[in-house]
Amino acid sequence: MLSILGTIVVGFIVGLIARAVKPGDDKLGLIMTTVLGVAGALVARYVGVAMGWYAPGAPVGWIASIIGAFVLLVIYGLIKKKA
Repeated sequence: MLSILGTIVVGFIVGLIARAVKPGDDKLGLIMTTVLGVAGALVARYVGVAMGWYAPGAPVGWIASIIGAFVLLVIYGLIKKKA
């Protein structure tokens, strides 16, 4: 139970940092910011394992998680702009 709670807290922090780094106004709520951070960490883990940077099951670093969330935020902005 604590690992899920920890993941949510870390995801929220990562999402906030990614939103602060990206220029522009991203109108995301608390829940979407958390989802963005958690998804960014998952993307960073997937890419890291595929590139051989991380072993399967190894924790992902903060910087990689922030970069993953930033990439997802940019993709979200592009999709939202077209719609």
